[in-house]
Amino acid sequence: MRPSVATAVGIRRGRPTGVGWAPDSPPVALALLTIVLVAQFPATAVKNRTGGLMVIIERNEHIDYLDDLLKMSEKGEGQVVLIEGPAASGKSELLRTFAASASRSAALTLGAVCSPAERVLPFGTLGQLFHSAALSLETDSEVAELLATGMSAVQATDSVPDVTHPDLAQVFHGICRVLFRLAAGEPVLISIDDVQHMDDHSRSCLLYVARRLSSTRILLVLSEGADLPLVHSPVRGELERLPCLHRLRLAPLSPDGVTQMLRHHIDEAAADRLSAEAYRVSGGNPLLLTALVDDFRQSGGVRAQGYGAAFANHLHRGDPVLLRTARALAVLEDDTTTVAEMAGLAGLDADTVAGALRSMTAAGLLADGRFRHPVARLAVLGGLPAQECQELNSAAARLLHERDAPVMRIARHLVAADRIQEPWETDLLLEAAEHLQLDGNLQMAVQCLRLAATAPRATDRQQAAIRAELARTEWQLNPSSAARHLGRLTADGRAGRLDRRELPTLLRQLLWLGRESDAGVVLDRMRGSVGEGNGGDARELRDTEMWLSATYPAHVRRQQSPGAPSLQRREGLVTPGTDPGLRAVAALCDHLARGRDREAATRAEEVLRDLRLSRRSAWAEEAALTALSALLYAERPDVALAWCGSAGSEAGVGQSAVWRAVLTAVRAEAAVRLGKLPEAVDQGRTALAHLSPKAWGVAVGLPLGSLVLGLTRTGDHDTAAGYLAVPVPEVMFRSRYGLHYLHARGHHYLATGHAHAALADFLSCGELMRGWGLDLAGIVPWRTSAAEAWLRLGNRDQARRMVQEQLGRPATGSTRTRGLCLRLLAAVSPAGQRPQLLAEASDLFEDCHDRYEQARVLGDLGRAHYALAQRSRARMVVRRARHLAAMCQATPLSRGLLSMPGEPQEEGRAAPEPEEAPVLTDSEHRVASLAVMGYTNREIADRLYVTASTVEQHLTRVFRKLGIKRRSDLPADLAARSAGQRRDRGIPSAVGRSGASV
Repeated sequence: MRPSVATAVGIRRGRPTGVGWAPDSPPVALALLTIVLVAQFPATAVKNRTGGLMVIIERNEHIDYLDDLLKMSEKGEGQVVLIEGPAASGKSELLRTFAASASRSAALTLGAVCSPAERVLPFGTLGQLFHSAALSLETDSEVAELLATGMSAVQATDSVPDVTHPDLAQVFHGICRVLFRLAAGEPVLISIDDVQHMDDHSRSCLLYVARRLSSTRILLVLSEGADLPLVHSPVRGELERLPCLHRLRLAPLSPDGVTQMLRHHIDEAAADRLSAEAYRVSGGNPLLLTALVDDFRQSGGVRAQGYGAAFANHLHRGDPVLLRTARALAVLEDDTTTVAEMAGLAGLDADTVAGALRSMTAAGLLADGRFRHPVARLAVLGGLPAQECQELNSAAARLLHERDAPVMRIARHLVAADRIQEPWETDLLLEAAEHLQLDGNLQMAVQCLRLAATAPRATDRQQAAIRAELARTEWQLNPSSAARHLGRLTADGRAGRLDRRELPTLLRQLLWLGRESDAGVVLDRMRGSVGEGNGGDARELRDTEMWLSATYPAHVRRQQSPGAPSLQRREGLVTPGTDPGLRAVAALCDHLARGRDREAATRAEEVLRDLRLSRRSAWAEEAALTALSALLYAERPDVALAWCGSAGSEAGVGQSAVWRAVLTAVRAEAAVRLGKLPEAVDQGRTALAHLSPKAWGVAVGLPLGSLVLGLTRTGDHDTAAGYLAVPVPEVMFRSRYGLHYLHARGHHYLATGHAHAALADFLSCGELMRGWGLDLAGIVPWRTSAAEAWLRLGNRDQARRMVQEQLGRPATGSTRTRGLCLRLLAAVSPAGQRPQLLAEASDLFEDCHDRYEQARVLGDLGRAHYALAQRSRARMVVRRARHLAAMCQATPLSRGLLSMPGEPQEEGRAAPEPEEAPVLTDSEHRVASLAVMGYTNREIADRLYVTASTVEQHLTRVFRKLGIKRRSDLPADLAARSAGQRRDRGIPSAVGRSGASV
């Protein structure tokens, strides 16, 4: 609803306020029309300068209204106008614009701007008025003498305006006489800005004049910042008695006004695009909007030095109550903050704070009692001295604690205060840290724990417990930063100040960072406690020893002292004192140490499924890494990749650099084992970006190994050599992670022509693994790698011995390991036996989805067919090998295959694939896969135990589905493509094996 005429100006005794004529007179009709216009438009004003000209937005009606009042004054009807509104609402600009217009209309303009700093200066505003215009020497002298008399009277007495001294009354009368004499010659406009800051004596004098100007040619225009409407205003109280008073209330700009202002500063398209955001952030406040325009021009967004500075300056210019309320709101800023809480912190009553919030909301500073933009809150806090800000936050924490507010709200204020004094504060910070860790907000959790660690009244055991929790939390962000706590924690463990359940975690951190000496102290402490007969310590030690056996085998105590309890594996329920993460890791490592990689893989998936429940465990990352590694060692890299994606979506992974690094490193190793070499390189680099090599500690061997192996197989030997030059801790080679590094370095040496160095690395892997009792080909296939090095050195007998030794081990039934063995066995076998061995190896690698090794086998198979003069079959096999090598981007392998006869494709690029290949049945796929490899119909029939006619019928259907006419047109990647489509549609994969025996 539009405001009524009475609301806009006010009507007394049947006529407009301040108009001395009858209602039916023409001037009165004009005034009433002007009032109606004012009521129909927002009472707002703002400036803009374009080409040096002043542009007034949404103020034309108000300027016209003031012009009409000036004309009325020129006719001997003096008027008084009071313009009200919060600071920076456009009052000053309206006064300046109207004064400039009045000057052009031959009116004498006297102007003054009041300031809080001049409030104690008697007659300061009057002095401004008479010095603002060029008056005659006689008038100047008279005014100077009057003001001098007034100053003498003020200095001689302590008189105040309410009890006027006779000399002051004479001064007021003299000033009034001077003004009336000036008005007799020409109309006079007196404009005074911010009268709420006017000194008492000037105010008394001007009120004296205002009561007597109804029949003069004087227009008195005053502006007052009504920040808090409930506060009494001496000027307003006196002026309300005058019949010639007109009141105008200013408000922020409307959305259309904001758009108009933006169009005067920036181009129209940008103004229209930014207007909604500008109105939301500024609330239409002209001062804030002007700052936003500068921000948009300079940076395209809201800046602290622009919008933020304007917001803070606005508050400092206003009533102190507004500033105190804004500071309380800034400190307590929260969706649940109440007026009572703000009042308690600001030291004000609730009604005053509520009024201040309404006033700031009306001025556009706030929206529904909240800051419109975070920069505004930061600007308010930035204006607080550091000590005062800390005191306010301490007071806020106490206030909220007394009101039983949520823990997280109180903790934020304690952290901001950066000091604790009471025991309840320490307990609350520890509780908050636990909640934050569950929510994945590790940065804030670390801040809470760091502050809790400074508790002045904590005992040594309490401080040790807090330090251990702090180290665990910082560890997730960066193990290097947590390292500074480990020395004191080791001392705490040695002195018995650390809880026994913290010792395994401390040991893990020390070993990760390669601090074997301190780790030995902790391990001795754990073993010594077991010797004292502590059952709980025996349980932790048993689990720790199992973990060590598969991760840091060099630290496992092989001989137990007499009387020490047995550390043999015993199944049982997890007790309340047992860390579930450690128990899960122990079970996995026990399976691995016993060579039961299949059982380990089954257990690994159980651990990964329960990972959400054990998120708070200090061993959660270790459990995830061990479980995912167990899947890799059991030749399930695709399953490991799926779990990496699932675990990566869990809460807490986002901020934990260790979690992200571990999952990425496993992805890199899985990609290597699947022949996805570019992905392996990318993931390996990402893992080293999440954690620096120093932060990776001894575990750096895992990402570095995958990265070096991926770069070597793609042919980027220089980059691989650069990563091998990265310093690694010597103790890495006493851990499982060192095996990955040694194996990758050996293959790099082999690829760059250093077979002896490669053989040394492979044999070192074997020596370590056998010495640790961890001789699993799933970790690194050191025997087949050594056999390859022996072949490169020309020692076929040693190569054969290595392969046969691997084939004789119990775990060689695994697909990938057997495939590696068969490929190398074919290399040392007569030419006639090679195709059968290599065909089975190809099937095995296809089963485990290792494209790289399959491409190598097919390359060897093509060479075997050429050696047997089976050129047609050889060309088909080599074509498929080239395709797989190109898919892997294995440049050296592709070059080797290009040197063989056949139908070469562009090096390093896979053949184009159709968007949707036809789906073959399981039988068609088996037949077509063997046909791609060059087998005849009769050979395919013999391998699959079907008739040659059946094979021919299957091939006919395959040709029809693929739209081809001959065998040579069969796509080289037919097997991989069809198998992938069947997996996507839930059809099991089954590729015929040759059944060749060794």
